[in-house]
Amino acid sequence: MNDNNATFIPILKGRHLLSSADLNAQELAQVLDTALDIKTRLKRGEPTPILNGKSLAMIFEHPSLRTRLSFDIGMYQLGGRAFYLAPTEIGLGKRETSSDVSRVISSMADGILARVRDHSTLVELANYSSKPLINGLTDREHPCQALADLLTIRERFGKLKGLTMAYIGDGNNMAHSLALASALSGINITIITPPQYWPDEEIVYQARQLANGNSYVKVSNSPEAVAEADVIYTDVWASMGQESEAELRRRVFKPYQINSSLLEMAKPDTLILHCLPAHRGDEVTEEVLEGSQSAVFQQAENRLHAQKGLLVHLLAD
Repeated sequence: MNDNNATFIPILKGRHLLSSADLNAQELAQVLDTALDIKTRLKRGEPTPILNGKSLAMIFEHPSLRTRLSFDIGMYQLGGRAFYLAPTEIGLGKRETSSDVSRVISSMADGILARVRDHSTLVELANYSSKPLINGLTDREHPCQALADLLTIRERFGKLKGLTMAYIGDGNNMAHSLALASALSGINITIITPPQYWPDEEIVYQARQLANGNSYVKVSNSPEAVAEADVIYTDVWASMGQESEAELRRRVFKPYQINSSLLEMAKPDTLILHCLPAHRGDEVTEEVLEGSQSAVFQQAENRLHAQKGLLVHLLAD
C-alpha cells in the first residue's frame, strides 16, 4: 500500500465469498496482510477511505453483534456506508423470493452481506447477485469469523504455517470454516467432538484436499488431542436454532469443556480462542475465558480489521 493514500490492487474484485475455500492460499494471506496494514493505520490515526462512496447492503435472518458491527463500522471507516436490512423488512423467501431480493439489492448496492439460516438461501442469493456477496454466517460455514481467527493467531505467533490447532466442541459451521481456512494457511487442525457431532464428511475431505499434504486435518473424539496444540478453540455447544437440544448437548459435551483440567494436558502458552457469544460454565469456564491465555476479545476486535481487509479486496476500484 502507498503510505499516503493506502492504494493497492484488489485481488477479489467482483467475486463472492460463500466459503473459506473460495480463497486460495495466496489470496487468504493477502487479505490478512491488508487487514494488518489497515489495523496498523487505524491505531496510528491514519484514515483509509479506500471505499469512498461504496455501499454494502446487509441481510440478516439471525441476531448479530460482531458481524453487524464489524461490517457497519468497517464500511464507515473505509469511507463507505452499510445499510442494515432486518428480517421484517425483507421477509426473505416469504414476502419476496431470494432471487428477486438479490437482483433488486445488487442493482443498487456495491456488495451484499447475508447472514441467513440455510446455506442454500445464500447460494440462491449469490446465483442472482451481480455484485459480490459475502457469507456472514449460515448453518454450513462462517468464513468471516475464520479470517479474524487467523488474524489473531498470526498476530500472536507471527506466522500460521506449521502451527497446530485443536478445535473442541460441536462439529458445526465454525469447525467447517476453521478446517478449510487452516488447510489453506498450513495450520494442522484436529476437530475434537463426540462421534455423533462430527463435522460434515464432505467438508473434511475438501479441507484435506486443500491441505495437500502440507498440513493435516484430523477428527477425534479424544480431548487428550489438545496436548500438542498451539491454539485451542471452542464454540457454543448449542447454536442458534438448536436451543431445544441444549440440555442433551450439555450432558454429551461436558467432557469437552475447556477448563483448568483440560489445560493441564496442553502447552503452558497455548492460546485460547472462542468466537463468542460464550456460555460461561458450559463449553468454557469463566476462569479460562478471563485467563492470561485467552485472546477472545482481541479475536472479537479483529472481526473489524479482518472484515475491512476482505471488503477492500472485494469492493475497491
